[in-house]
Amino acid sequence: MLYSSVNNPKIKQLAKLKTKKQRNKQNLFLVEGAHLVKEAYESGYLKELLLLENKTFNLDVETNYITENVLNLLTEVESPVGIIGVCTPKPMTLKGDKLLILDSIQDPGNLGTIIRSSVAFNIDTLIINDKCADPYSDKVIRASQGMIFKTNIIKKDLTIFLNELKGKIPIYGTKVDGGKDLKTLEKISKFAIIMGNEGNGVDQKLLNICDEYLYIPMNNKCESLNVGVATSIILYELTK
Repeated sequence: MLYSSVNNPKIKQLAKLKTKKQRNKQNLFLVEGAHLVKEAYESGYLKELLLLENKTFNLDVETNYITENVLNLLTEVESPVGIIGVCTPKPMTLKGDKLLILDSIQDPGNLGTIIRSSVAFNIDTLIINDKCADPYSDKVIRASQGMIFKTNIIKKDLTIFLNELKGKIPIYGTKVDGGKDLKTLEKISKFAIIMGNEGNGVDQKLLNICDEYLYIPMNNKCESLNVGVATSIILYELTK
């Protein structure tokens, strides 16, 4: 089928998916470009493929076509290639014993970077709170380079979750200073590591639940690292 009108009811609903509220309400999200659409398809997220008319991209999924004016309504990129995937999030539950917990990571680029690193360093489950950026926003998906489709990610009230986790797996909080030098930490097979908000770090209520604190040693010319960079360094040291 060819969708040619921006006033088509289905197209108007899809255009609303640019907002977190509508993504949650419709339980759908969009991805753009051959690489991300293919990642979504191979991971079982892709529900429908929308192609710019006369474009080909062969996947075994419902495929419809759109005109350029419809593409311009749906796209969130400056130079759209005319390949859009309509996706449905997968239901996920807590699994594994290598856990990464994110307290109010608000920058989509940071969250995407952290998702990418969590896949690279074998994190079993990524736990976020409701103050984090939406993992299914276009900016997060792009920053993750499609690794969102290879991530087990759940949303929790972190205070309740950590109290339930206490005593089962060592819980490590992160601080700019104080605690244990990351380089001195012996290899551990089970852990929950908490990374905090870009401006405020980990909430003190969460730090109070931790078993131990970690920090990355660096020279005094630099007060702190970007949370995406810091997370990558910590995950590398914990899992190498």
